[in-house]
Amino acid sequence: MFLLIVLILATVFTKISGDCPNIINRSAWGSSETSLRNLRVNPATHVIIHHSTGPTCLNENLCKKRVKSIQNYHIEHNRWDDIGYNFLVGEDGNVYEGRGWDKSGAHAPNYNDRSIGICVIGDYSSSPPNAAALNALKLLISCGETSGKITSDYKLVGHRQVRSTECPGQALYREISTWYNWASRP
Repeated sequence: MFLLIVLILATVFTKISGDCPNIINRSAWGSSETSLRNLRVNPATHVIIHHSTGPTCLNENLCKKRVKSIQNYHIEHNRWDDIGYNFLVGEDGNVYEGRGWDKSGAHAPNYNDRSIGICVIGDYSSSPPNAAALNALKLLISCGETSGKITSDYKLVGHRQVRSTECPGQALYREISTWYNWASRP
């Protein structure tokens, strides 16, 4: 019961505060540098939530390695020019800069030029991310809205709503469907 009250208060505070979470920049996690296209629609009108599948990370060092591994996979296997997401969130409570606020992603065809793609590191098919990750995710969205990077009437959706996939996992999908600006249709 106490945890539920804390999460509810965190949701209300996040929406009101506009504080930004701790964002680990690209150079701090060892990013390969690339040149990226700017968003066509800026500020973004959609926030698309993903999960990475695979293991989660509970400390900054491990999360940096997971983010670098995801970037390598996206470049080498998918043949993308960089990591596909704008941001990644670890269960350590940190946010890791992928492409950043103003760059077009490679995470959701037909939405990449008008959305911010946020990936929570781990597999959330059967259980949601921990409170640290959920709070960082909420803070990041609020930060984007407050700083004018995301429109105030943005649509929050799960990746499965814009592409045939199980992403962001059933447990995370169920969680975000209760959040502010959730859109049943993108």
